[in-house]
Amino acid sequence: MVNSREELVFDQHAVYIHQDDNVAVIKFGIEEGAHIALPTGDPVELRGQPKAGHRFATRKISEGDFVIQYGQPIGTSLGIEVGDVVTHSNMNNDVPVIRDIPEGLSTAAPEYFPPEAIPTFQGYRREDGRVGTRNYILIVPTSMCASHEATQISIIAEHTLLDSVLHANVDGIIGIPHNKGCGCSDGSNLDVTLRTLANYAAHPNVGAVVMIELGCEKTNLSKMEDYLRQRGSVGFGKPVHWLGVQSAGGTAQVVSQGLEAVKELLPVVNNCHKETIPASEIVLGLECGGSDGFSGISANPALGHAADLIVRCGGTVILSEVPEFCGAEHVLAQRSRDASVAKEAYALVDWYKEYASTVGTALAENPSPGNIEGGLLNITIKSLGAISKGGTTRVEGTTAYSEPPSGRGLQLMQGPGYDQESVPGMVASGANVVVFTTGRGTTIGNAICPVLKLASNTPVYERMPNDIDLNAGTIIDGTETIPEVGQRVFDRVLDVASGENLAHAEVHKHREFQIWAERSVSL
Repeated sequence: MVNSREELVFDQHAVYIHQDDNVAVIKFGIEEGAHIALPTGDPVELRGQPKAGHRFATRKISEGDFVIQYGQPIGTSLGIEVGDVVTHSNMNNDVPVIRDIPEGLSTAAPEYFPPEAIPTFQGYRREDGRVGTRNYILIVPTSMCASHEATQISIIAEHTLLDSVLHANVDGIIGIPHNKGCGCSDGSNLDVTLRTLANYAAHPNVGAVVMIELGCEKTNLSKMEDYLRQRGSVGFGKPVHWLGVQSAGGTAQVVSQGLEAVKELLPVVNNCHKETIPASEIVLGLECGGSDGFSGISANPALGHAADLIVRCGGTVILSEVPEFCGAEHVLAQRSRDASVAKEAYALVDWYKEYASTVGTALAENPSPGNIEGGLLNITIKSLGAISKGGTTRVEGTTAYSEPPSGRGLQLMQGPGYDQESVPGMVASGANVVVFTTGRGTTIGNAICPVLKLASNTPVYERMPNDIDLNAGTIIDGTETIPEVGQRVFDRVLDVASGENLAHAEVHKHREFQIWAERSVSL
């Protein structure tokens, strides 16, 4: 895997990732006919249309042989000569299906840092022992039917009641409007909606909650209270106000009641104070969106290095976007803690394939037009690069969408590749910081959690400097290594966790929130 070695950069035009590869990745500014010097010293003339992030053959790949990148098959050659740019016309997507689990699989535990070597940040220690990196008042609509009122309460309150001097410890008053609930089906659809909303309310980045219903929807306050009792809790471990649009007499009345509730909660939440917290309390969510051919060789492995550092501190890392495990799930399974976890890793992908088939699609259709234009020709290439966000430590366990994992270390969460639903799922699972890699340029954030953007290439970083926080394109440029960028990412995570600096998405008030609850098979 790219994380486990320094990738070899040769000439000014291309990147060679793994010693077993028969292709290399094209850098910027190359034209057809350009000559590339291979590591062996032999020159190669590029044929085809070389595009940044795409790959060319470093040796002849006969018809029927596998095209290899990351040391793994990414497709089957239809006849590729040395120097040919790899495209859909000379490579199909056929790769071997690898589902073996080594007998007696047992992967060594990470090399943890001694307690005295673990860095710290400034965070909010909550009653349940978890640590927040922010301190919000959250307005939670139990359904789409109360989302307008929740939005009105949050906007009016933040602009008229929140005083930056009087309430210096309150980071904001945020509503999370959504399109779920009301007449939704029973079963997992209902459960995931309630679980996600409840886990947002209980999140350590939230200091107090206003929960609001319409009154006649299926996911009303009574249903939420029943759900909380079933999971062994009667509240969220923090001050909560329960409001109803119908019982209050309508929109204007419930908005007024909501503002009064916020006014009451502000001094309580402001009374929360930060303390020095070890980095073992970081729960890092990993996301990629708008990926390109460089994502898997710069931003993702650099984030993977930072993730390894979090794990070695005793922290937690959540890797999701299960459609982007497809074709690479064997890599995750074979580095699982044991055979039981390896089976769980395979089960995540198998479940998603079944789910996708019920709505008439397939995981192989995942790469977007932007992904393909950027060099990610198929799901295998995309997945092998995407999973490198998870670093190199063993997979400790798996968890359902928006469900907190049962342990620490690297955890796999069931969830979609759709950013606006994937990130909220990881936050509901407990992520208190998210790092989001992008090659094309993505701007979204999250309602209650800081989301840092990490560019895979220097041009996109320079084009969007007010949206992208960090640049991993220096790896492609040859001025930094993966560990050097990974250390910078780790340091910025702690800096943003402390609130010393805000993520750009926070500055622009990106507060995206959606729930992935459209499913017809059970988790």
